[in-house]
Amino acid sequence: MDVLVLLASLTIVTLGAEALVRGASMLALRAGVSALFVGLTVVGFGTSSPELAASLTATLRGSSDVSVGNVVGSNIFNIGVILGVTALLQPIRVSLRAIRRDLLVAMAAATVPLLSLLMGGRLSRGAGLFLVSTLVMYLGVAYRSARKATREERELALSEVESTLAVDPSSGRLRDRPWVSMALVTLGLIMLVIGSRYFVGSAMDLAKTMGVSDLVIGLTVVSAGTSLPELVTSLVAAKRRNPDIAIGTVIGSNIFNVLGILGTCALVEPQAVSRQIVLLDTPIMCLATLALIPIMKSGGVVSRKEGVLLVVGYVAYVAVIMIRGS
Repeated sequence: MDVLVLLASLTIVTLGAEALVRGASMLALRAGVSALFVGLTVVGFGTSSPELAASLTATLRGSSDVSVGNVVGSNIFNIGVILGVTALLQPIRVSLRAIRRDLLVAMAAATVPLLSLLMGGRLSRGAGLFLVSTLVMYLGVAYRSARKATREERELALSEVESTLAVDPSSGRLRDRPWVSMALVTLGLIMLVIGSRYFVGSAMDLAKTMGVSDLVIGLTVVSAGTSLPELVTSLVAAKRRNPDIAIGTVIGSNIFNVLGILGTCALVEPQAVSRQIVLLDTPIMCLATLALIPIMKSGGVVSRKEGVLLVVGYVAYVAVIMIRGS
């Protein structure tokens, strides 16, 4: 029964995220925001809405292990599985110069759980305010960069919006019916709230049944499940011969996961960061992020061989934490 509830609630969360991303993207384009900004923020961050809903639900249920584990596990999953599988389907061409700033922010964000060492093993509300403020500043910089984007960059962002929404944002159809966009956003939020409540609850019950900790469930089942929107977006992009979108989606999602989700959860309730997160999971998250630099420098392509290495690395990581948690 726990597994059935988990799968059903995960379906609701995923569909809710899809509705939210479509509605928010259409509203942003209607408001005159550039397609580049929509692609880098609304789409990238919107696909992280299940992680936000799940971590907030876990926080309200008093389980920092699930909320923090979900953030860290999702970031590792994004790099190991989403980029890895996408590269297996279609090698990813990427310009390191084009994403240098965002990659640096993602690397800095990956070290955030280590701040708990200075705060008695917790991320305080003050730390949460700092993280959310940093995200707001990052969005401001991204918006200014979008306004200065070249024609090629705008075309790439437009392609990203098209691949996610499956419509032509330049056709005007997005602007004709704003009530549809508002309805999608509202429906998406409702589905996320309801779905995440049952998803987190069933995941925690499953952890007890399997005899593993909430942290292990957060790092694996919850994080992988809430990352499905990013995975679907990246696989669709690869199928449409535009796999470089996966890089932007993953990096944007990883930044939002730490600064936005962990920051918001810490504002609601200070987050206890376990010893395993500090000593094992955060270093692996940092190494996975750092590994993107040499991968992207190797001829400007994330090859199928490198995709295999990313996936194998993730499988090995899951095996280690499952053995430790059993």
